[in-house]
Parts: sequence; structure tokens; C-alpha cells
Amino acid sequence: MSIRSSAAEMAEALTKKEISAVELANQHYAQIEAVDKDVHAFLHLDKAGALAQAESIDKKRAAGEKLPPLAGVPLALKDVLVQKGVPTTCGSKMLEGWRPPYDATVVTKLKDAGIVILGKTNMDEFAMGSSTENSAYGPTHNPWDLTRIPGGSGGGSAAALAAFEAPLAIGTDTGGSIRQPAAVTATVGVKPTYGGVSRYGLVAFSSSLDQAGPCARTVLDTAMLHQSIAGFDPKDSTSINHAVPDVVAAAKKKDVKGLKIGIVKQLSGAGYQKGVENKFNDAVAELVKLGAEIVEVSCPNFEYALAAYYLIAPSECSSNLARFDSMRFGIRIGDDGSKGAEEVMNLTRQVGFGREVKRRIILGTYALSSGYYDAYYGSAQKVRTLIKRDFDAAFEKCDVLVSPTAPTTAFKIGEKSEDPLAMYLNDIATIPVNLAGIGGMSLPCGLADEDNLPVGFQIMSPAMKDDRMYLVGGALEAALLSKWGKPILDFAPRLAGSK
Repeated sequence: MSIRSSAAEMAEALTKKEISAVELANQHYAQIEAVDKDVHAFLHLDKAGALAQAESIDKKRAAGEKLPPLAGVPLALKDVLVQKGVPTTCGSKMLEGWRPPYDATVVTKLKDAGIVILGKTNMDEFAMGSSTENSAYGPTHNPWDLTRIPGGSGGGSAAALAAFEAPLAIGTDTGGSIRQPAAVTATVGVKPTYGGVSRYGLVAFSSSLDQAGPCARTVLDTAMLHQSIAGFDPKDSTSINHAVPDVVAAAKKKDVKGLKIGIVKQLSGAGYQKGVENKFNDAVAELVKLGAEIVEVSCPNFEYALAAYYLIAPSECSSNLARFDSMRFGIRIGDDGSKGAEEVMNLTRQVGFGREVKRRIILGTYALSSGYYDAYYGSAQKVRTLIKRDFDAAFEKCDVLVSPTAPTTAFKIGEKSEDPLAMYLNDIATIPVNLAGIGGMSLPCGLADEDNLPVGFQIMSPAMKDDRMYLVGGALEAALLSKWGKPILDFAPRLAGSK
């Protein structure tokens, strides 16, 4: 069994007892040891816990117990989801050394599914960023080119997949933090319908936008993970009490004949790299060959999505991160008895929060302040409603919508770190999905001619119709695989230690 195999293939080998869960976990730990000094996908490895979990799975399988489909398959967990007894930092010095006393619902579901959690992955601090350069513990590097970013905020999870350190991963998506890293690493990432996967135990950045979701190297693997973590959770007030769509069956169907696919006019053109648009158009042509009907749709209010997002998200961030006050949560600096509470709080936040987090807290606090609330935050929420109406109108004409996932391929580490507005533009195609609360997927659709780096293809589906994006994604993936002759990650320059 190769670490380059799909999660579905690993699951089959485990079921047939061709390999044990302990052996499979150890194979991946060996790969992590070989390459992660260069990639830096992981912040913490829970080797003892993972091997104990794997051993338990092997014993149950040996005893003839019926196990869930992915039992024994390893996974990398983004460090924004709490796991009992395992360090959770959110990529921030503010939470350094914190070991949660409970599991997030997603983690509970992973454990119930027998999925072996290898460790916690690197991320932009408190999920604020598009490059994983904002981590307090250093940047993650893109396995395609170690001088480039792996996307963000979930760059660690995406890089772990692309470097074959894990076949499955969990990310979270507030404005594109699952899909944009998937796009620039040639992996698959899905932002489920808001409320389709529990947010309980997900350390909040922007509560009305944050959504945990599955990441993998194939559409089917992503669907299998999605099915394992989705479902209603009474612990989460935003959870939807609705049957989970059968995304696994949809991913296997690979039939889009007669399906209406809408190309969003506003998600192309100025600012989009030529090679990105070319590969996107090539992928659309493959869908046409499969019998899909292509319709151009206009969503005029998408023009204001970026501005609305960067008022709503920082406002909610300033509210959520107010809890880190040196008294209740996080570290405490300067408490030597000579300073008052306000000074200790100030010193703690200076040390505990990084530059981007401070920037967003300041922006959000200003937008929520007396005299500015209606002009900024209130107006942004009205724009959000208009964007949702644009989606509703588009879905009356189409089954799904498509666009490039990101306007460019992966840029160099440090290239945009001094220009926040240039960095924010990386999310221009993904943000509308979060504002509307619908589903979004990114899968690889080729390599840009200019730099031979991965391009992502985004599929958007109506709320609680997540199976539609798996249907289209599975069909497109199969067509592209047939065209290329091998998985896209086989075209990547291999890291030392990869086999």
C-alpha cells in the first residue's frame, strides 16, 4: 500500500487486511518525518494517541466487528478544531500550550468513524489570512514549490495532502480557506452548506461565515469524509436539522448529461491570470463533451462581496476575540502585581496577537462603533442579502455555478505580505459562497502554462444541495484524469522522501 494511494483504496486494503491501521499510520509518520521539515504542514503530532486509536481499530477488525468505511485511514486536523488533551493553538501565541478539555463535534465524529487523527496542521492565526504566512509558528510551504504559499488559512491541511503526509484532512472555510489552498496545491476541498457540519468546538473567527469541511486528493475521498462529519448537532445553534445529501453516491455517478451549469460573468476577467482562465475554460469544454449545458449568468452584486466581507468578518472577529482578555482565556503577560488589569490586558494582546489579527480587530471594532455601525456593518449585511438574491436568481436558471477558485496560482512567500489589499483579493471568487451560506468545492483542473502550477475549478451549489457539486466534480475529475493519463499530483516535482 503506497502513501500515494487514495483514501478509498486505503480503506479497501484495510478491510481486506492487506495492511493494518497501525502500519498505515506509521507509513505516514515516516513520510512526515522525511518531508515536514521542509513543508511545515504540522504544528503538533499526536503519535501516541493516533497509534493507540489505530491499534483499537485493528483489534475491532480482527474480532470481526463491522466498522465504518474509513476506519483506520489517517487524517490531518486543522489546528482550529479542539481535540481533548491535544494542543490547540489556532496558529497563535495567544493559545500556546492550551490543551482543550473536550472534543469538537467534528473530532467526535471522526473518532466514531474510526479515522486516525495524526496531528494538528498549521494555519493563519485564528484563520485570518490567505497564505498561512500569518501563523505565529512560521509559514507552511507549498509542496509544488517550497518558495511559494500553500494558500490559507488552511495551508497546513492542503500541504499535508499534497506532500502525501495524510490522505485526508479537515479544514475550515470563512472566505475560502478550504477552497483556495486546495486550488493552489492541486487537491480537493469542500465548504459544505453553512450549518451542514457542526461548528461546536471550532474556535470562532467570524461566526456567521465559519464552516468546517473535508479535504482530500480525490472527489470520492472528500465525499466519504464529508459523509462522516456532516449532520445535525444540538450543541450548535446554527446546525441545520436536515438529512445529509448522499454525496458519496453523487461522487460515484459521474453523469452530468443535461445538467445546466452556469458560468458567473463577474468571476473572471481583470485580475485573473491568463493561465488560470485558460485551464478553467478547458475544464468547461470537458463538461460540454459530457453533455452538460453551459449558461452564462450575471450576479451584479458580487462586485461588492469583497468589501462587504471585509466589514462583516472583522466585525465578528473583534467580538469573538474579545474573550482573550488575559483574565478568562489565553496567555497572561505582565501580571507581576505592579500593573492594573487594563495594562495586563494590553500587554497580553500585544504579545498574543499577530499583526493581521490586530489589523482585523481594529477594523471590526471601528465598524461596530457608535455612529458607524449602520454606515459600515449594517450596510455590509444589506449587501450580503443582495448577494444571496443573486445566487437565488442564478440557481433558478442553473443546477450549479462554476468559476476559477482563485484568480492566480500560488505566489511567492513574502510577495504580498506587505500589501493587505493584494492579499485579500485572493479570495475574490470564494467569498460570495460564504456570504450566501451555500456549498462550494474546488478541484484541480490543470497546470497554468506560465508557471506550471495548479489551477482550481470552483463548483457552487444551492444550500443543502451539496450532492450536486460532488456530481459535477466527480464527472469532471474522471474526464480530466482520462485526458492527463495520471493524477495531477504525479506531475509535481517530488519532495525528498516521497515515494
